[in-house]
This record gives sequence, C-alpha cells and structure tokens, in this order.
Amino acid sequence: TELRPLDILSEVAPAGLRVLQVQGLRGFQLSPSRPRALGFPASRLFIHCDRFPEEFSILVTLRALGIPAQDNEYIFTLMPEESPAVLVGMRFAPDKLHFLFWSPGRAGGRQSRVAFHNVSLSDSQWHTLVLAVSGQSFSLTVDCSTPKDVVVETPFPASLSVRRANFYLGNRQRRKGVFTGLLRQLVLLPGADATPQICTTMNFKVATLSVPTVLQDVPVKPASNEVLKYPYETDTKVTLGSRPRCSKQEKAQFWFNASRRGLYLCNGSTWVSMLEVKHRLDYVEEYQNLVTNSETMGVEVFTIPEVGLFAATANRVTPPGSAIYKWTDGKFVPYQNIPTYQAQSWKYFTIGKKIFLAVANFEQNERGQEFSVIYKWSHRKAKFITYQRISTHSARDWEAFVIEGEAFLAVVNHREGNNHNIDSVIYRWNPRTGLFETNQTIPTSGAYDWEFFTIGPYSFLAVANTFNGTSTKIYSHIYIWLSGSFQLFQSILTFGAADWEVFRVGDRVFLAVANSHSYDSGMPAPSNFYAINSSIYELNITAQMFVKFQDLLTYSALDWEFFSVGDDSFLVVANSFDGFTFSVNSIIYRWQGYEGFVAAHHLPTVGCRDWEVFHTTEGSFLLYSSAREPLSKVLKLKTT
Repeated sequence: TELRPLDILSEVAPAGLRVLQVQGLRGFQLSPSRPRALGFPASRLFIHCDRFPEEFSILVTLRALGIPAQDNEYIFTLMPEESPAVLVGMRFAPDKLHFLFWSPGRAGGRQSRVAFHNVSLSDSQWHTLVLAVSGQSFSLTVDCSTPKDVVVETPFPASLSVRRANFYLGNRQRRKGVFTGLLRQLVLLPGADATPQICTTMNFKVATLSVPTVLQDVPVKPASNEVLKYPYETDTKVTLGSRPRCSKQEKAQFWFNASRRGLYLCNGSTWVSMLEVKHRLDYVEEYQNLVTNSETMGVEVFTIPEVGLFAATANRVTPPGSAIYKWTDGKFVPYQNIPTYQAQSWKYFTIGKKIFLAVANFEQNERGQEFSVIYKWSHRKAKFITYQRISTHSARDWEAFVIEGEAFLAVVNHREGNNHNIDSVIYRWNPRTGLFETNQTIPTSGAYDWEFFTIGPYSFLAVANTFNGTSTKIYSHIYIWLSGSFQLFQSILTFGAADWEVFRVGDRVFLAVANSHSYDSGMPAPSNFYAINSSIYELNITAQMFVKFQDLLTYSALDWEFFSVGDDSFLVVANSFDGFTFSVNSIIYRWQGYEGFVAAHHLPTVGCRDWEVFHTTEGSFLLYSSAREPLSKVLKLKTT
C-alpha cells in the first residue's frame, strides 16, 4: 500500500476558521471557545485500517503567540470517545516540547510522555517541526537544525487502535491548554521520516509537505457570484513619523517615511525598503570632523531603543581611554568616556532586554592585569557601567551571536607575549548566573577578526588569521556549528587577513577578506609588502564551499563594509598604508553584475582602520576611523 501524507489540518479546514497572514505566511487561527468544533473522527484518515502506524513522522508548521499563558499548549491530540486518555498528542511549554502516547498494558495501559528540552517556540516566529518515531527512538528537528534524539524505555506501541477515536486540533477537549497561535501545516507521514523532504531548501520555514489550499500562496478564486469561504486578514500595522524601533517584536510591521516618500518593512532587525523613490549614489561629501581622544582603532555605531544613535570609538591611548558619542542635532557629540587599554574594537549586542557593549583591550591595565570588559547599559543612570571582566590576550575583536536561542560571545586573542599561535575563546551566556562562561576554544594565529553569519539553518564563524610568527601567508578558517560546537568547514589562504565581511546580493552569498600585507621570513622580500590583492569569495551551493569570485588591489586593507543605496550595492575598503604613506585613498566599489565590483569613488583617508555605515532622518552616512591621527570623519552619501 502506498503510504501517503495524511493532512490532519485540511480535515478541519471547513470549520469556520480565520485565516491570518503574518510574516508572509498564512495560517489558521484556532478558536479556544469551541474546542470540540476543531475535531473529527480518526476514521476519516484511517480508512482501511484502524491501527495507528508503528513508525511515522509528524510535520508541524506553527507560530506561537509569545510565552504560553498556561503551562502547556496542545498542538493536537488523538483521543478515544468518552475518555480523557490521549492516544497520541503533542504539546509545548515555554522551553520544552512533549510527545504523548498511550502505552497499552495489563491494567488497561498508561500515559507515556517523551520530553524534548531547550525547545523555544514562543517567540512569535514561524517554526517547522518534524517528529520522527520508531520504537524506542524519538527524534525532533526544529527549523532543520541539529535533531534532538531521545531513547526511552517504553517504545511506541506496535498496535495502537484508533477505533472510535477523534483528532482534536489545538486542544484536548478542554478549555485549558488550548493553542492560541497559528497553524499552517499538520501532517502525519506513515512509515517515513519527513525531515529529508523538508530540509532541502534554505528557506525551510516555507517548505511544505501538505498545506490546505486556502493557506497556499495563490488564493482560492471563488466562483463569479460566490463569497469567499474563509475570512482573510493580515496582522499589519503602519507607523508614521520618525524612524521607529525594528526588532523581533515589530517584525512584519510597516513604517512610512514621509520625508523620503518610502514604505519600509521590518524584517526583525532592520527596515527594508518596500516602496520609495529610488535613490542612486551621486557623490560623497565631508559632513563632520569627529575629534577623538586619540588614534581610533575601531568604531561601532548602534541604536539604543528610545534613547538614540551612538558611536563608540576604540582609542589607543590611556588615559583618557575611549569615548561614546551620541547623535544630537545632526552630529555626534561626546557622551561618555570609558577607561580602556589600547582598545581595538567595540561590540554592541543585546540579550533579551539587557543591552551590552564589549571592548577588546590590547594591553594590560595599571595593575598588570589583562582584561577585556563587558559593559551594561543602565537605564537609570543613562550610561554604560562595568558588568563583567574577561581575561584576554591582546584582544582584537568581539563577535556576538545567537544559535538555537542561546547567546554567545567570541573573542579574538591576537598573541600572548611573542607567541601568536594561541587559542581564541567562545563564551556562552548562562541565564542562571547572568554571566558569560567558556564554551569552546579554537586555535588561531595572530588573529584579528571574527565574522558570524547564517545560511539557511546553518551557522558559521570565520576567523581572520594574520601572522603565525614567521609568515602572514597562512590559512584563515571558516567553522560550522554542528552537534553543539564549531567544527572546521573550509580553509582559505590569506595574507595578513584583518577582516571578513559577509554580504548578500540578491540570492547570492559573498565573503570578502581584507588582506593587510605579505611577509614571509623564509622568502625574498616583495617590492611592496602592502600593495596586495584582497579577495571576494562566493558560496557555491553545489560544491558546498566558498570559491574565489574576484580579486581587488588594496593597500594594507584592514576592513570591508557593505551597504546599499536604492537598488545599488556597494563595498568600501579601508586602505591604510601603501608602503610609503598613510595618506592613501580608500575606495567605494559598486556592484556591476557580470563585471563584479568596480571602483566608483576614491575617498582620501589617513591610516583608515574601520568603516561603519548608518542612517538617520538627515540621510545616510559613512564613518571612518583613523589609526594615525585623533580625527575620524563622518561622510554623507549624496543621492539623486
């Protein structure tokens, strides 16, 4: 017999359910007031046999609405008539998911439960779950991430009768524990694991096995005089005025910018242009000379919701240390000084409602201690205060990221004394202690930079290795997150690599490396150590690796920054030294399709170390830091 997918959700589709579209996907909104109305006899699905399959998988696509009000919310149950027992069911709590089944026995049987921990569904996002069952083995895959496997003593029954039993969607015939979110897909696949069929596309959240017709992308067209069977709505809000906050809570909301005549959509982190008068970059003009405490090794621009736009400069000299500037009346003004020790970079990040700023210190403090420091924003004091000190070794960079709901912070250790071949460290946030704790160490060689990025369900971390003690011609590495740790994915030969920048143009994924200089103690000296190609690599899906796309001649390049203006994409490089002078042009390259990136604008800079792009109501800007003079510059992008 051909084992076909059994679409449970389609069986209750005519029950007067509301259709909502959120974040580009449609789902049924279940009604908690009529739980029995969302049920149907199991015999509709099990036509030729009244036994539940011994081996199977269940596919669910859902969107839960925040943290469940109850301890548990039921996704579905299969229950015998006139009995409170659950033959088969699935429910979730704030941090776990349970699979329930009835285990027959001499005393009539008992309820069995399989728990999957650290499963967070209550974040108002769409999630796709695949639960595969075979005997004592239970495997749960959430959003095509690494499966969670559980083996229990009590196997799923080989012969579970469903005679005179009913399926119930989002409930167990009670008002308590009713699912309050949206359901898009609920499918039983007998005899097979649905994971390989679903996890074949990078956009796994829209992958389907069987979706009710009304929830598919093309609406059902009614007959000429027929009223639509399903009420259809979108969960949409349009905000007017100045640029509002864009976070996960505002995802799929709109903002209309009257001054730029543009409509923008929040994608969960940034506002994406949906409809506006298209601008093109015409030229770049000097906008503000930002006097800094000393030479600036790095700069971080960030926005604190309901407070404002800030720039943190990592300054070389102590005292006075580094500074934070606030955007006020169209320019950056000093806001807060923080003692640092030859600071190299700052990293802004959030964990829940907590706001942090981490500095990478290169030198020891007055007491001979070598720490990098994490600062926390105090809403009461309206400034950053010391939160946690972490022992580092000539730290160059911090990178913050989230994997499967857990927060991480990675530091680049450049050297310890004269030894450049040391470990860099990845820390994991412990929500119980409220501190970062060591999670993994990775060997690095004079490293300068971490770059975290995701492609589909996969998470990557690239390190820029600069010097191994004898040569800058060494491999930098890309790691992939598998089974709870980062493992080597690909190695790329680089020349004093100082920065990685990942970016996307359309559906294409690129990774650019900034090569700073070519030196090898065992080789003859080149005519110029610093005039050297930096390279752009493109992800080849078929080969499952990054392959070289383009070389660009750079001069001791220390940073890449990607940005867009209208429909055009750009890369700006921080050229710092050409072998003779630090006064060297940094270049903006424009994406030209088949031609790749082509030089478009030459910007005079002095020891350029870092670029940041930011947007305000006054327009779009570039900020560059100088590692050779106590002066950074804000440049305005003039458009037509």
